[in-house]
Amino acid sequence: MPLRRITIGAAIAVLSAVAVPAQADTASNPPGRITVDVVGVNGSGCPQGTASVAAASDNTSFTVTYSDYLAQAGAGSGGTAFRKNCQLALQVHVPQGFTYAIARADYRGFAHLQRGAFGQERANYYFQGMAQTARTTHQFNGPYTDNWQASDQTEYTDLVWAPCGEERNLNVNTELRVYAGTSNPQALSFMSMDSTDGSVSTVYHFAWKECPAV
Repeated sequence: MPLRRITIGAAIAVLSAVAVPAQADTASNPPGRITVDVVGVNGSGCPQGTASVAAASDNTSFTVTYSDYLAQAGAGSGGTAFRKNCQLALQVHVPQGFTYAIARADYRGFAHLQRGAFGQERANYYFQGMAQTARTTHQFNGPYTDNWQASDQTEYTDLVWAPCGEERNLNVNTELRVYAGTSNPQALSFMSMDSTDGSVSTVYHFAWKECPAV
């Protein structure tokens, strides 16, 4: 997939969308410009050309949009259709002297689950060469036919910060699973990370802090 760059504004707003406790070393206004480069896309849930990244105008978050991310079970689905995943490798370039962490991630989609079936959304993220964050799982039980939303929020003391002075890929992993369970095996159940207009947003919210002086 070709390198894709999104340039986002010159000033960073306070991370108002996420309740991150005030700390002496947190930063709300790193100077300069920030870019997000998509350097790798892999997985059955995001075939080439079906995932894109954009940054919020206030620089507090970035959004991943999918257009072909759907898992299903029943009605002869078979094979690996019950599980879809997507692995994104991103380079987030920040002004010198600052670093960032992902404080909250919001996931959205649509699900149609028969009585007795259930679907799961799983996710984690980590910086290249560092330990992965714990994988979180959100489950939705049938009967269910509606939009779904899940959020993962990290306490300040548990935030995983990008190493100061280094550029390492931020790896974002997501997964959808649908199980027929006790539902009629001829009835279709599905869960998507896309909506009726063909796309849905998964939003990752930044937290910022200054790096120690060298």
